[in-house]
Amino acid sequence: MKITIKEVAEVAGVSPSTVSRVISNSNRISEDTKVRVRNIMEELGYHPNAIARSLVSKSTKTIGVVMPQSTEIAILNPFFPQALSGVSAAAHKQDYCIVLSTGSTEDEQLKSIKDIVMSGRVDGVILMYSSTENKILDFLREIKMPILLIGKPLDNKGVLFVDNDNVAAAYKVTQGFINRGHTKIAYISGKFEFVVSLDRLDGYRNALWDNKLEFNRDYIVSVDYLKDEGYAAMNQLLQLKDRPTAVIVTDDAIAFGVIEALKDADVKIPEEIEIISFNNVPLSKFTNPKLSSVDVNAYQLGYKSGELLINNINNIEGVEKSFIVQTKIIYRESSKR
Repeated sequence: MKITIKEVAEVAGVSPSTVSRVISNSNRISEDTKVRVRNIMEELGYHPNAIARSLVSKSTKTIGVVMPQSTEIAILNPFFPQALSGVSAAAHKQDYCIVLSTGSTEDEQLKSIKDIVMSGRVDGVILMYSSTENKILDFLREIKMPILLIGKPLDNKGVLFVDNDNVAAAYKVTQGFINRGHTKIAYISGKFEFVVSLDRLDGYRNALWDNKLEFNRDYIVSVDYLKDEGYAAMNQLLQLKDRPTAVIVTDDAIAFGVIEALKDADVKIPEEIEIISFNNVPLSKFTNPKLSSVDVNAYQLGYKSGELLINNINNIEGVEKSFIVQTKIIYRESSKR
């Protein structure tokens, strides 16, 4: 039999309105009363109705999450389940839930997030990407919904963000190749509509510039975040008369295709071509050869994102507006030290 708020009030010896205020964590109720009422709620097995609770507290205790493409496709890239796991853990720690937007195109996702936001189902939204043009971000800014980006925003108009220093990370990878004698270094990237791809390109280009090496546009290939796209990109580079001797790949899912293309072409890794990728997903250590990759700490990116957004929603005093997660190159068999 379902326990009601009235029954909780009777056992606790308080009014139903006091129980409601305990549920919404009102400052008008003493801590002693809150503890006593919550203990009785637990003993009786009472669970507050989420919709009713949101009406009282003006909080849904839920955050929305938007993937960079359809959830079905994004979830195939190991980075996003890792980051999403971090968001979920941070949300759970503060008694929040998460809801994913749906849709296979940006317009469909925009409609989905509009439905979620305008129906009052979320207190804030995490966009798991930063792009050069973003209808969803523009809409959320317009209605003043709390937003957080995983990735650096193009401007700093009050948007929370969590990111790596992708410029520095790509610079370090490129400089490492140069230190090992490489002058023909290719860059296989995700789409340049994403800020992370542009940042890593900047780091790559800066390292070439500082070492007085030519920036060869033939060595730059932009593809979708898929293994087959990486395979095609590497085949394109192998057709060059002056083919590269080292390759930086901005995503492990792409790099898996790069390795397969080189093996099919009987190119020795790393003797003839070295590879270092980004994200260091768990599968990286199981490729043949094992893939060297920059650990961006996807779980931590997600966890800090959830924590930062929820703290800002709750107006925690002194909470930061951004956070940079450290990176580390994990060297394996696809590259030399």
